Amino acid sequence: MKVGTDGVLLGAWACPHTEQPLPMKCLDIGTGTGLIALMLAQRFPTASITGIDIDDASIEQAKENVEASPFKEQILIKKLDFNIINLHSNKYELIVSNPPFYKEETLGGKQARDAARHTTSLPFNTLVENASKMLSENGVFSVIIPYAEAPSFISICAFNKLYLHRRLDVRSSERKPFKRTLLEFGKTLFPAQTDTLTLQDTHNSRTAEYAQLTGAFYI
Repeated sequence: MKVGTDGVLLGAWACPHTEQPLPMKCLDIGTGTGLIALMLAQRFPTASITGIDIDDASIEQAKENVEASPFKEQILIKKLDFNIINLHSNKYELIVSNPPFYKEETLGGKQARDAARHTTSLPFNTLVENASKMLSENGVFSVIIPYAEAPSFISICAFNKLYLHRRLDVRSSERKPFKRTLLEFGKTLFPAQTDTLTLQDTHNSRTAEYAQLTGAFYI
């Protein structure tokens, strides 16, 4: 899976600098090319970041990308299955995931791509349950998922005592319906902050809000 808008949005949005203290240990679940892990390293220079994936080709690509970056001392890429990971080995102040979200009936027959895209490889219930166990008491858990899946995902998180702190609904233009939702959870219950983001203006250029959020990561 190549670099995409979803990953860029999550890497830029998760755990804003207004959060105190800043995360020292971060976990990127389903790291793919390592994009989000690299963005977190750029944003949090003192953080230690672990990126995990189940796909061999993705792991090799992520390792190459990390090695070629200025952030190679901060990032560790590992082949691990989050379905069966040792949940007691580490606690993280920030856990992020751009998880697989397509349903089983859309499987296309290409094993690696299907695993990266479909919930059969990491069901939302398993993702949330394990993330809750690995999140520190003051940590945050951030994801990007389809807009339509947000209510059920929020319910799954609440069942696992992860409570919504921030929500950002994303659409490509003002004429289009919302397509993605970024969600951030923590173990403390308080009123959630909800906002929207439109990616393109009427001239098909990046909106000022989108440019402000992601400008540090585009050349």
